[in-house]
Amino acid sequence: MTRRAAPSGRSLTKRDAAVVKAMLGRGDRQHDVAAWFGVNAGRIADIAAGRSFAEVEPVHGQLPPPGPYTHVREVYAALEVAEAALAAAKKLVASYPC
Repeated sequence: MTRRAAPSGRSLTKRDAAVVKAMLGRGDRQHDVAAWFGVNAGRIADIAAGRSFAEVEPVHGQLPPPGPYTHVREVYAALEVAEAALAAAKKLVASYPC
C-alpha cells in the first residue's frame, strides 16, 4: 500500500502568482519557479495554463534571480563549513592574550 506524504501547508498567494507569471514571462523553467516558492511544479503549471490565478497580472518590478537555485543540501554543507570556520576563529581569538 502506498502512503502519501503529509501536505506541506504551502500555498501561493495572488502576489506570488503575479511573480510566478513574471518569472515565466522572462523564460524561467517551471521547475525552477516551483523550487523558488517551495511548491509542487504542478501548481506552477496550473498558473501557466491559466487554471489558477487567471485574473492575476504579472508583477512589474524586481524579480528573484533566475534559476536554477542552490539545492538545500548545498546550503547545509556551506553552513557546516561556515560554522566550523567560526568555531576556529573563536578558538584563535581566545588564544590571544588580552
